Amino acid sequence: MSKRTLAILAALTATTIYGLNHTIAKSVMPHYVQPFGFILLRVSGAAALLWAIAPFGPRQRIEKRDWGRLLLCAVFGMVINMLAFFKGLQLSTPVNSSVLVTTTPIIVVAFSFFLIREKVTWVKALGIALGMAGALALIFMNKAEGLNAPNIPMGNVLFVVNATFYGLYLIVAKKLIEKYHPLVLLRWLFTVAVVINLPLTLPEVLEIPWREIPAQGFGAIAFVIVGTTFMTYLCNAYALTQLKASTVSAFIYAQPVIGIAFAVLSGQDQFGLLNALATFLVLAGVYLASRKPKPGPSAA
Repeated sequence: MSKRTLAILAALTATTIYGLNHTIAKSVMPHYVQPFGFILLRVSGAAALLWAIAPFGPRQRIEKRDWGRLLLCAVFGMVINMLAFFKGLQLSTPVNSSVLVTTTPIIVVAFSFFLIREKVTWVKALGIALGMAGALALIFMNKAEGLNAPNIPMGNVLFVVNATFYGLYLIVAKKLIEKYHPLVLLRWLFTVAVVINLPLTLPEVLEIPWREIPAQGFGAIAFVIVGTTFMTYLCNAYALTQLKASTVSAFIYAQPVIGIAFAVLSGQDQFGLLNALATFLVLAGVYLASRKPKPGPSAA
């Protein structure tokens, strides 16, 4: 099997794990683990695993001038982003989260225009408008309750907050990703995230009724820590060594398909007409916003 094929399988594995995570993480919240407590388990578990494999990876030191940017990346990508997603997942449904997290590419394009003045074509602008229309439809029109979803509109707002700060994280982290090996960078990002998250999340960790959690619940917690937080980063890091970033990012289209199918088949959610319309608008928006313009004719 070629390295390219392995890279494609790695990217597909990461996307599949992300898709399943929406339902699996929800299955233990908030009965056994509160959302903020889940985040401390997640970042501390990932940090421990990354430090455990550190002797087998590359050795690099983070330069003093890069620590400020690294701190900002941790706040955006491993604190606000994660806290908003898991709180949103507690309040809303796996189908909504599967759709709304895919707005990240749209948000990246929008922020790139405002922050670094990257050119936005009319096609990208149309993509941003369509994606936001789909997101707003889920936020303001999906008011049904049930299915362990006490406040769907607020949960959907938090999913957009999640996608927004993850988009900011990608923009701010770009220089660090180009400079440091992914394993080195992630190891320090998660370590810093543990310190920042600790005072916010420790109270909910102390409330976890460990003796009451069934084996299935421990399996779900392990899946989120090892799978969603550790394996996905490793898979994507390997995929980026063999594939273009645009190729890896294209796998985001599969995430809502996998997430929605698993949530519905497992009986954890429903997929109605509004969900279908919003999914179409968001995915169409992501496609147009992520589309690269065709190169013009070369000068004679």
